[in-house]
Amino acid sequence: MAVKKGNLSISSENIFPIIKKWVYSDHDIFVREMISNGCDAITKLKKLDVMGEYQLPDDYKPAIQVVVNPEEKTLKFIDNGIGMTADEVEEYITQIAFSGATEFLEKYKDKTTEDDMIGHFGLGFYSAFMVADEVHIDTLSYKDGSKAVHWVSTGGTEYEMEDGDKESVGSEITLYLNEDSLEFANEYRMREVIEKYCSFMPVEIFLSKANAEPEYETIDEADLKEDDVVIEHIHEDAKMEEKENENGEKEMVETEPAKEKVKIQKRPVSLSDIHPLWTKHPNECSDEDYLEFYRKVFLDYKEPLFWIHLNMDYPFNLKGILYFPRINTEYDSIEGTIKLYNNQVFIADNIKEVIPEFLMVLKGVIDCPDLPLNVSRSALQNDGFVNKIADYISKKVADKLSGMCRTKREDYEKYWDDISPFIKFGCLKDEKFCDKMKDSILFKNLDHKYLTLKDCIAENGGEVVEPNDKQEESNGEDENKVEEIKTTIYYVTDEIQQSQYINLFKSQGKDAVILGHNIDSPFITQLEQRNPTIRFQRIDADVNEDIREEVAEDEKEEFKKTSDSLIEIFRKELENDKLDVKIEKLKDDSVAAMMTLSEQNRRMQEMMKMYGMSGMDMGGETTLILNANHPLVQYVVDHKDGENTNLICHQLYDLALLAHKPLNPDEMTAFVKRSNEIMLLLTK
Repeated sequence: MAVKKGNLSISSENIFPIIKKWVYSDHDIFVREMISNGCDAITKLKKLDVMGEYQLPDDYKPAIQVVVNPEEKTLKFIDNGIGMTADEVEEYITQIAFSGATEFLEKYKDKTTEDDMIGHFGLGFYSAFMVADEVHIDTLSYKDGSKAVHWVSTGGTEYEMEDGDKESVGSEITLYLNEDSLEFANEYRMREVIEKYCSFMPVEIFLSKANAEPEYETIDEADLKEDDVVIEHIHEDAKMEEKENENGEKEMVETEPAKEKVKIQKRPVSLSDIHPLWTKHPNECSDEDYLEFYRKVFLDYKEPLFWIHLNMDYPFNLKGILYFPRINTEYDSIEGTIKLYNNQVFIADNIKEVIPEFLMVLKGVIDCPDLPLNVSRSALQNDGFVNKIADYISKKVADKLSGMCRTKREDYEKYWDDISPFIKFGCLKDEKFCDKMKDSILFKNLDHKYLTLKDCIAENGGEVVEPNDKQEESNGEDENKVEEIKTTIYYVTDEIQQSQYINLFKSQGKDAVILGHNIDSPFITQLEQRNPTIRFQRIDADVNEDIREEVAEDEKEEFKKTSDSLIEIFRKELENDKLDVKIEKLKDDSVAAMMTLSEQNRRMQEMMKMYGMSGMDMGGETTLILNANHPLVQYVVDHKDGENTNLICHQLYDLALLAHKPLNPDEMTAFVKRSNEIMLLLTK
């Protein structure tokens, strides 16, 4: 064929600058595109063989060769796939009049970001022009009588095509790298990129450096393979050593037998695992297989808690493995990685349109060949098929967790503290997930025993009402009745700081659950909305009737006088006439004072903190509870003008505050100074 010249059939001469600037977020992604095209070509050839339209050679080994040449500043991608005829080169390479080109140009010409792009409208091959000034294609089709084709383009709209000299079926793409992209001619940089995008391609990938000195290795002759390049055969004599026999005589004894070894050209090692773990059936995989895969993919040597193997063929094809990593930080700082693949080709990390948001804390891989890629992210958001994929993933996770709760309760409890933030976040984000998990949510009580919500309600004397149960309410009286039967579940957020209240609770045979995570506040609010017969209350929200004594009828008048006097004294000594003070007779006379904050006000504060409004003054909402049965409180009543009354009032207030929340710097300084003064009084 004579040299043929022509123009690329594209909708705009500016297509290449657009490709370079907007289509791809990372310039190194061209490697994925080049290798993917090679994989497709090999797959097609193998299918033709299966169909009987082509017969593969007996020694055929599908492979993609990537060759770097830093001296010539070139990069080659060689495959032994289907190849192309001259007509096919013209059809697939020179005519980029793809259906979406016009739409693409119109939609993205003014964009300054590629965030809305996942697909690329068939522009895979032309990603090469992001890094190359000139691209050559040498190809030979599998078809009988085909001639080799040589095609050249310098990145503009012009090309040249003529007969080539390629002798083997397949394609060879040569990139003449531009000055800004010479890093890709470096063997180690290319290895990094291939491992990033192509670690699990379905075809073996071999990386080499042009004109590199050959490397050798020595193996046992028994391990020699037919395709090994033998350099020399090596005989190693047996090793002998002088030892004493039973008779005390010295003799030469063989310690190692003679060995026959072979020096061979070092075997190439594929950078691609063509049979990744997620492509196998769960029954074929051991625990060690899962752990090894986790370490390899995520470079995380802390063992995950457990994992879920996704394996679905209908109504869509989806496979993958999700790992639950050990969580040691606050929820907001957790960031997982779920890698999305399409037929073992890496697409992206953490595509929220496919993977439910609450699963982003996990690590794993998902391979979905049916996923539409040539669309924008906004289209994905509204794609019913994609939503079904997300729902399926969410369902599988819920099934795994609820099943574990039922059948492996001991293991589930062991993991609970690590996975509870993720589960609670999932419940807040996904109602369906919440419905499936409602009986598998655990609460740890003060004895560190794990209870379900039903257990908590039952222990507090309540009845379980399902969220969807319809209650017949004919009038207002019925509504009031529902309100009356509410079951209070008490909780603590800090076992150390709230130890005083916990001891009071325990002394009266009361129990509470531990809710120490920052996600617990919105979570219990959701539980209350879904279960109208329960309410959660922190143990220091109010003085529980079980820990206080009722004032006898004949003592009420005197008790009121005492209360009024104490309120007056504390407001005066603390110089706060708005101080909310309440006098109670506590059953435990070892507690002098405590601080309470209503549950409503507490949640309001937490909400304000969440939205960055924590600087607002909320100090007037706490209540100082004084125990009328405590000697110090009685002392204050009897010595309102005493020398040490001011000191005692301030110290009681700060001690109550300390059990409620951390003191600010000024408060702590004053508290320490006052404590020293009190100790000095003891020395007099």
